[in-house]
Amino acid sequence: MKNQMILITAVLIILVGAGGFFGGMKYQQSKGGRGADGQPGANGQRRGQFGQRNGMRPVAGDIISADDKSITVKMMDGSTKIVLISGSTQINKAATATKTDLKPNEKVAVFGTENSDGSVTAQSIQLNPMFRGPMGTPSAAPN
Repeated sequence: MKNQMILITAVLIILVGAGGFFGGMKYQQSKGGRGADGQPGANGQRRGQFGQRNGMRPVAGDIISADDKSITVKMMDGSTKIVLISGSTQINKAATATKTDLKPNEKVAVFGTENSDGSVTAQSIQLNPMFRGPMGTPSAAPN
């Protein structure tokens, strides 16, 4: 009888512990801990210096062509992205810059919303940003 009571108590302790562990894991997932991909942020959304935030689409790389209404940016992975510029787009360069400062071979970081055709409508363009590569080392110095 005494051995049976000890066995029942041990089983109950294990079940309560496992239930508490499982409940804690589910609670952490609901509070935006690491997502399914192991990256920080709710539902696996990655957050970083150029991470996507609030529907914004980050674009970073070198300008390969520019006109009054758009720039084409060669991204670090070799792909290109067309960025549309509106009258309300903020363009910054250590001090406020203008559309004429958007020239080929300038490094840019663009934040805006992605359009259905894959282009991006810019809300903000940063000229000569300090890109951070792996391990926090600068991968492009300001011009």
